[in-house]
Amino acid sequence: MSGAARHIPVLVVLPPRALLLDLAGPLEVLRIAGTVQDRVGFAVAYAAPRALTRCSIGLDLGGAGPLPDTVADGTVVLLPGSATRVLGDAPERAADADADAEAEIVAWLRGAVRPGHTVATVCEGALLAARAGLLDGYACTTHHASCDRLRAAAPRARVLENRLFVQDRDRFSSAGVTAGIDLMLHLVAEWAGPATAVAVARALVVYMRRGPDDPQLSPWLEGRSHLHPAVHRAQDAIAADPARDWSPALLGRFVGASPRNLARLFRLHAGMTVTDAVNRSRVALARDLIARSDLGLERIAERAGFGSARHMRRVWRQFHAAAPSSLRARSADVAAEPANPRPVGRDAARNPAKHPPSRAERSDPG
Repeated sequence: MSGAARHIPVLVVLPPRALLLDLAGPLEVLRIAGTVQDRVGFAVAYAAPRALTRCSIGLDLGGAGPLPDTVADGTVVLLPGSATRVLGDAPERAADADADAEAEIVAWLRGAVRPGHTVATVCEGALLAARAGLLDGYACTTHHASCDRLRAAAPRARVLENRLFVQDRDRFSSAGVTAGIDLMLHLVAEWAGPATAVAVARALVVYMRRGPDDPQLSPWLEGRSHLHPAVHRAQDAIAADPARDWSPALLGRFVGASPRNLARLFRLHAGMTVTDAVNRSRVALARDLIARSDLGLERIAERAGFGSARHMRRVWRQFHAAAPSSLRARSADVAAEPANPRPVGRDAARNPAKHPPSRAERSDPG
């Protein structure tokens, strides 16, 4: 968006036989993210080794520029995968031109991508990154049918199976096809806040999926993998103002449902009670305040909607083993240490959400 306070450059590299859903899914996430908020915009450009790229469904994609000589710092280089066979093509078509185009992309990646760039791959796009040496020393994943090929192409990488996506420092890789949407929703949550990711997922009518070993959801996104509009409206209201006295009657009036029916809908669609939803948001807000401010625990408890620090500790223990004070100690330790790579897999679950929503973000409409 032209008026956005921050612009993230995204360079999409089109391989031959580009799998259209690998391309369109993540880019639709960015398109919608740019329409539901105005803090972060996405400057998307397309590059390809050929003027026309025939995609997986037999459609020729034009308008992409040549592979650029240089890539600006801070650019996200997005590599979608390729289809084994294009719709309508004869089985025996094994284009040498396709192999040449892939080799050109690999050579370009090897020379153009440097520190300061982020690489994101969808499906077999990871194979191109691997051939260029961009995954050496990184954890990564790809389509379940291509993991062995990825290991062969990147013997120095740590290839993880049964993952929707893997995040390792400035390398992001996702499994097949629709997992590219999951990866981009995750990135949008980091860049523009969890509320934006929720709004995009709802617009696309998709769930925010996670497997047990994938980077965990932000606490602001828990219980949002459903499609019920009234429950989403209630969750939006709670997230916009966790400290408000959200009685069942008040919340029911807010969304046009009786307290009893709203309680039933929450259990059915969000997998939690209304009280749990309120407490989760309050604890998430308290975590953010502890990590990002010097306020005392009594003041934090008041701001987060708890009657006292004692009440906050009691509710806190329902969701976290460690006490609130220990989080502040860890935050101080982290601030004193040099930056470390982003955690991957289970290690990610030990860190609080990187970009909790501001009050304005939490009130974004779904």
